[in-house]
Amino acid sequence: MDANVTHDRAITLGHPSYVWLAGQERRLQMLLRDVPVRGRRVLDAGCGLGLYLERLAGHGAIAHGIEFDGERAQAAGRLTPLAIQASAEALPYVEGSFDLVFSNEVLEHVQNDAQAVREAVRVLAPGGYVALFVPNRLYPFETHGWYWRSTYRFGNIPLINYLPDRWRDRLCPHVRAYRRREVRALFAGLPGQIVVHRGIFAGYDQLAARHPVLGRWLKRITHGLEATPLQWFGLSHYLVFRKSAPVERAAGEES
Repeated sequence: MDANVTHDRAITLGHPSYVWLAGQERRLQMLLRDVPVRGRRVLDAGCGLGLYLERLAGHGAIAHGIEFDGERAQAAGRLTPLAIQASAEALPYVEGSFDLVFSNEVLEHVQNDAQAVREAVRVLAPGGYVALFVPNRLYPFETHGWYWRSTYRFGNIPLINYLPDRWRDRLCPHVRAYRRREVRALFAGLPGQIVVHRGIFAGYDQLAARHPVLGRWLKRITHGLEATPLQWFGLSHYLVFRKSAPVERAAGEES
């Protein structure tokens, strides 16, 4: 495949995780704390190369995955036959197929994020969960790079997220970042309720590898801030939504 095509696709769809790092393990432990997975049917919507699929299966989940990009879907399929190529906006499953739909930094890349959320809720069984991580608009850095004079520039760019929408969208047309009200609005009108919503800071894995002492201090300080209102300046939103169970009618009650 042409290198430019691969590069452009990575910009649009995001870069997959090739190795399992401490930051990902931390997110997995948050999920395991808040949502039961052992023996449950789990869908990783946007599974990339399948790293979360492996870990979820290791914790007893019946772990399925979908991935929009064909090459990544094939790589995940080599880990499990339950990983297939599909779109988050048109999940190839019937209603009630899963107890959990998980999405890690995926919604910001899809064409229609509201439709992707509706699909996730549709395929949930009553009482099931959607759990997701998405970028925070109040984080001081845009981590997905930016475009300047039609040229993509990779890197963590300060303060772009603080620009008005029309300017940010011109500089970062390839990725969304969400304010609190915006990520919550994706679930408005859907059957259920948000049961967890918090801001989390980065794992600093690459920084810690180069500068261990600085990495440890940043983790200690910023992860401590997650217990304060300053959590809303973290890297990502972490949100868990629980689908309503149907209301049972008493015997003899009229419909």
